[in-house]
Amino acid sequence: MNRILLASAFLLVSISAALADEIPSAVPAALGPVPAAVSPAPKAPAPKLVEPHLHIARSNVAGHARVALTFDACMGQADERILSTLVRERIPATIFVTARWLKRNPAAVAVFLQNPDLFELENHGQNHIPAVDTPTLIYGITSAGSPQAVRQEVEGGAAAMVAAGIPAPHWFRGSTAKYDLSAIGEIRAMGYRIAGYSVNGDGGSLLGAVITEKRIAAAKDGDVVISHVNQPTHAAGEGVAKALVDLKAKGTQFVRLQDVEDTGDDKTTE
Repeated sequence: MNRILLASAFLLVSISAALADEIPSAVPAALGPVPAAVSPAPKAPAPKLVEPHLHIARSNVAGHARVALTFDACMGQADERILSTLVRERIPATIFVTARWLKRNPAAVAVFLQNPDLFELENHGQNHIPAVDTPTLIYGITSAGSPQAVRQEVEGGAAAMVAAGIPAPHWFRGSTAKYDLSAIGEIRAMGYRIAGYSVNGDGGSLLGAVITEKRIAAAKDGDVVISHVNQPTHAAGEGVAKALVDLKAKGTQFVRLQDVEDTGDDKTTE
């Protein structure tokens, strides 16, 4: 019996070896080795963004802090709560306007132009696109994405201002107030100073009235405040208007950017 089993096993081994010689391998040698899996292309690194600060020369007079109020008019409608307070209280301010906002708010533009002693109008861009020359998203907004697109955003905003009868601007503030360093260099080479800030008054117009009033009213000597004048349905506008009266009551000296020396970081004003 053992001899029969051994003979059968030997026969099976022999047959298997013969079949192996006849059956081709899964990948013929002529086709070469199996290629390695292709790795996805690495993503381009996100650009390094800065949010520059800006301060103005202090008054150094006790009880009379010097503050520059700046307002962005991005899109939407004019906030009459703020605008009427500025005019009624004779409070100077610097307003950064986009071409889109100018087109939608001719009545507010007329008020600005009728009060040249109060309002300095400056460039907030053509279409409210972040002035970053590489592709990225900032607060969900697509950046300009190239040096050419940054230039178009700046020049398009300036052209719309001049067409509306506004003097040619000297300051620029981009959408989101964030930039990459190369775009800062490009904008400066176009002859603009870039307006940062030191106090975020209304959190992009998203804060409530109480916290907005508290933030702005706490501005100190040499501060530059940023708020918005284009969201009439937001509670923040009520807080802005109240803070203006608060500051005036404290003896604050309000100035426009064009009227005072300033210091900005990230080479935005050098």
